[in-house]
Amino acid sequence: MDQIISALIFPCLLVILFARITYNRYVALLLMVILIAASAKLGYTSSYWLIIVDAFSMTIGFILATYMLRRLKKSGSEF
Repeated sequence: MDQIISALIFPCLLVILFARITYNRYVALLLMVILIAASAKLGYTSSYWLIIVDAFSMTIGFILATYMLRRLKKSGSEF
C-alpha cells in the first residue's frame, strides 16, 4: 500500500522539482523516465500497476510543470 501512495506522490513532485532546476519540462520528464526505468530494472518495482501509477503521476507532474514554467515566463523572471 505504501508503494502505491509513494508512486502517486513522488514522481509528480520530482518532475516539478527537476523542471524547476533545469527550466525545461522535457528534460525533467526524461530524467524521471530514466529513474523509473532504473528502479524497474533493479527490481524495486514489483508490478506493472506501480509502473502505470508512476506514469500517471509523471503525467500530472508534467502538466503542473508546464503551468509553473508558463507562470515564471509571464512574471518576467529570466531563465
